[in-house]
Amino acid sequence: MEFQDILLSRLINHGILNATTAKPEDVVRYLGAMQAQDYQNALWAIGLRCKEGTTMYDVQSAISDRKIVRTWLMRGTLHFASSTDVRWMLRLFTPCLRNTALQRDRSLGLSDEVVEKTKSLFSKALRGGRQLSRAEMYSVMEKCGIPSANNLGYHMLYRAAWDGLICFGANDGKQPTFALLDEWLETPPTQPLSDGILAELATRYFTSHGPATIRDYVWWSGLKVSDAKLGIESASGLSEQQIGNSTYYLPKSLPKPKRNKQLFLLPGFDEYILGYTDRSAALGNTHAKKPISSSNPAIIHSNGVFLPTIIVNGKVVGTWARKAAKGRVLVTAKLFIGLDHEQKQQLNEETIRYGQFLGADAVLRCGN
Repeated sequence: MEFQDILLSRLINHGILNATTAKPEDVVRYLGAMQAQDYQNALWAIGLRCKEGTTMYDVQSAISDRKIVRTWLMRGTLHFASSTDVRWMLRLFTPCLRNTALQRDRSLGLSDEVVEKTKSLFSKALRGGRQLSRAEMYSVMEKCGIPSANNLGYHMLYRAAWDGLICFGANDGKQPTFALLDEWLETPPTQPLSDGILAELATRYFTSHGPATIRDYVWWSGLKVSDAKLGIESASGLSEQQIGNSTYYLPKSLPKPKRNKQLFLLPGFDEYILGYTDRSAALGNTHAKKPISSSNPAIIHSNGVFLPTIIVNGKVVGTWARKAAKGRVLVTAKLFIGLDHEQKQQLNEETIRYGQFLGADAVLRCGN
């Protein structure tokens, strides 16, 4: 395998080029977990990897039907995960996350007693299958004399999620809600044995994200290097290849592309970009960490927000944004390079596909 083969392999392994399922929960489980701090972008990240015709309603139904769960996992950030995986993932990540939480508790001036009291309040307020909005969760704290301002409330939400107490429920309109994890996932699924968890996560990551390096995996998972190595050594169905000066891991068998498509609209925070610490293969010469300007195209704002991107043959060639306008969706593309006739046609086709996912007419406009 040569360096230029990395992008094609990733497009196939991500399920972007070879979408094979109509079930959103299968996509999420296959990828291990999917970044989900931006809810709307995360819905499209799943839909993009489903067979064409899958809609936002289908993805939201999988969430409300409790097949997909949104909570804080890898690196302590928000992810979608399969309902069958959340518990063993929390078991794997919680020890490290709890150490981070304890340090944050101290910096915020929170005692162990306050933390436990808040978790007890959350448990009582949500018991019986109730789902509460973020504002309502903060109100539970405030009524008992525990302040929620200055990020204290948000800290306690992810603190309780890291401890396996709460997770996100179904959205109430556009508002996220929270539920008790053990009530939201009523039947505990069969979990991998403790010594199989590291192997399972490594297998999922390199099967869906490969070719990737151990540095990429450590970044994505937040695991210690020693645990990452142990997982790779125990993983099944992976091969090891030297590309340049780096060792890459990927699935032993790579299916052939099922369609001849060059261009795709990726959402912001997509795993194809965010799932690696070394993004040079996809970004090329793009100065991704500098502020956006007309003379310096970029995909990452200085505040860490990953923008939706346009990729051609796996490389980022522009960014895009959506805006609701008069009953339709306006998709504005900002291209870093010129497109040929076929690529322009595919950009129009992908815009239409995105509109179909949203259940709306989508209109393309190319900006500067």
